Amino acid sequence: MIREAAVNGIKLSFREEGDPASPALVLLHGRTADHNDWNGITQHFAARHHVIAPDLRGHGASEHPGSYALADMADDVAELLRHLGIDRAVLVGHSLGGVVAYLLAVRHPGLVGRLVLEDPPQPYPLEGRAPIEEDDSTGFDWRMMHQTEPQLTDPDPAWRDGLRRITAPTLVLSGGTASPFRSELLAELIPGARLATIDAGHLIHVSARRDFQRTVDAFLAG
Repeated sequence: MIREAAVNGIKLSFREEGDPASPALVLLHGRTADHNDWNGITQHFAARHHVIAPDLRGHGASEHPGSYALADMADDVAELLRHLGIDRAVLVGHSLGGVVAYLLAVRHPGLVGRLVLEDPPQPYPLEGRAPIEEDDSTGFDWRMMHQTEPQLTDPDPAWRDGLRRITAPTLVLSGGTASPFRSELLAELIPGARLATIDAGHLIHVSARRDFQRTVDAFLAG
């Protein structure tokens, strides 16, 4: 079911599946994607969870407000959970969604029961990134691309301090040598984080769906 909510001053569109009485699980997509990026994954987790898959601001059917601080994206999701009456959830975030997930865990720790970060960019300066060149791609706000890029390539050092304060049990999934990121550097900052490597490149949940689901299921059951 696709629903909408007015939260944090904007309209968020989100997909909802599973029994609302089940434990909540939030799926946060990567940059330029939307909730459809989790097709198949959503149904898998909905067998045991109340699954919420929002389109982040500037993506999909959610509002394109023109301001794209990643902290605001985290607050959007936190306010959505409160709007839905969810007091604690598992967060699963891919790439940019992983950054949003860990910022949410830092800013709103009481809302996060467990944290799964799928191949997120490391919270250190990124070298060798090609400049953003606009094309005819749609489905997202290009202003989001231009505003989030400097936040990822030269991240706020406070993010690293925040990661050291995360108390939620955390699984960091690395895509291995084919990934553009070094997620293990992030895992080292989160107390007690478990690091698992699936050599599938950046899109683990697409390229190695069964391994992704099995690894996350084992973490959630632990």
